[in-house]
Amino acid sequence: MSSTLLEVTRAAHEDVERLERLIVKDLQNDPPTTKDGLYQSHRVRNNIDTIISTAEKLVEIYEDKDNARKDEIAALGGQTATGVNVFSAFYDRLKEIREYHRKHPAARVVDANEEYEDLLKEEPVIEFSGEEAFGRYLDLHELFNQYINSKFGAKIEYSAYLDVFSQPHNIPWKLKSTRQYREYMENLLEYLIYFFQRTEPLQDLDRIFSKLEAEFEEQWANGQVQGWEKQGQENEDDPAQLTMIDLDYYSTVEELMEVGPEKLKEALAALGLKTGGTVQQRAERLLLTKHTPLEKLDKKHFAKGSHGPRQNGSTAVSQDINSLKQIALVEAKMKKLCDLLSKTIEQTKENVVKKQALTYEEMEQEREEEETQVDTESDDEDQQIYNPLKLPMGWDGKPIPYWLYKLHGLGQEFKCEICGNYSYWGRRAFERHFKEWRHQHGMRCLGIPNTKNFNEITNIQEAQELWEKIRERQGVNKWRLDLEEEYEDKEGNIYNKKTYTDLQRQGLI
Repeated sequence: MSSTLLEVTRAAHEDVERLERLIVKDLQNDPPTTKDGLYQSHRVRNNIDTIISTAEKLVEIYEDKDNARKDEIAALGGQTATGVNVFSAFYDRLKEIREYHRKHPAARVVDANEEYEDLLKEEPVIEFSGEEAFGRYLDLHELFNQYINSKFGAKIEYSAYLDVFSQPHNIPWKLKSTRQYREYMENLLEYLIYFFQRTEPLQDLDRIFSKLEAEFEEQWANGQVQGWEKQGQENEDDPAQLTMIDLDYYSTVEELMEVGPEKLKEALAALGLKTGGTVQQRAERLLLTKHTPLEKLDKKHFAKGSHGPRQNGSTAVSQDINSLKQIALVEAKMKKLCDLLSKTIEQTKENVVKKQALTYEEMEQEREEEETQVDTESDDEDQQIYNPLKLPMGWDGKPIPYWLYKLHGLGQEFKCEICGNYSYWGRRAFERHFKEWRHQHGMRCLGIPNTKNFNEITNIQEAQELWEKIRERQGVNKWRLDLEEEYEDKEGNIYNKKTYTDLQRQGLI
């Protein structure tokens, strides 16, 4: 059966609604691991992209630039070239449907819900390097090599580079006008965007950058961009300064050629020198001015009609200001991404420092243990613990045996008011606590000796009443601390104070 334009429209609306319900159902499930959470985010992102593309197709259909939709609606109403014939249109459509089912007698209705339910179990392919460990760490080794082998960089360790790569404002702005620095910043921004899209697929990066660009334009106009303060205004007053190249950073013609033909041409024009020739000839001509003043150069190097370094220099001012502005904007975007990935950067630093103290075998073993731990965590959470008797859990997270529960009375709770209403589970733990420091300290605070007479007493009032009876029966003066106060050694032996003190003086305990 042929798919009409209206049928395509209906199916598109149905797909959009079904995908929306699928997204809601997917987000209602809490992923057990970080890896599952990343899969879930990418599934949602893919469904959102599908909804957007389907909606764009619907917009094209509703715009109806070729009047195909209008003609089809008119045909449904029976409008033909000869006039309106509703019954003819109806029977033509009925004939088409019967013909389709005659050719396809075994056709069945396909439940689209089953296909969409399978999307919830899909694991999207996400490309991560081994160093990135499925999005937990950054892999900046290639950019690190560019940094340490450049003129604006420094010979530092990779761990130190992780601290400074997000601080381009510390680099002198004169070094930022080189092509090498521009390429480095563009590569760094490209990697951070790619990493952010893989780890945070639900973030709207375009909206973040559009807001950033609006703030950047305002700051650039006021000269408040960090690392570029007032540079644009200063260079506008001095065109030659903008187009000049600091030759102190270049010692050979080959190094100067890396600047590029356009930069060399602009620098030569700012000095009033000839701008023609190959890149090598331009670099040689510009390098002459490093040790030789302009007034001592041969006149053949100067352009015709030139009268100084400011001649023809103002033509490239606006172009170079825009070039510097673009570099500053790239830096601003890179800093914004570093703020969004601050937690990942800190984890990368910790991982690099930890790996410096490990051998290759230890690193491989640790990686395998992490993968195994993730798998076991997801498996354990999927399994439901069968515990109908509600037995206490053991050290392994499973219920203890029933015989052990009955033997020690672990299901009984004993509270001791003298110990500050502390709970003891099981008869054995309750009996042992009378000799522990918590109960002894409580009795000492009440001014009552911790003797056998007070065993099984946990109420403060009952202990005080019993102590009054003992004092009345024995007399106040008959209580002797040195004979009746009890002490316990490391092995659990009980002595009175006099015996304990004598043995301690003799070094026997």
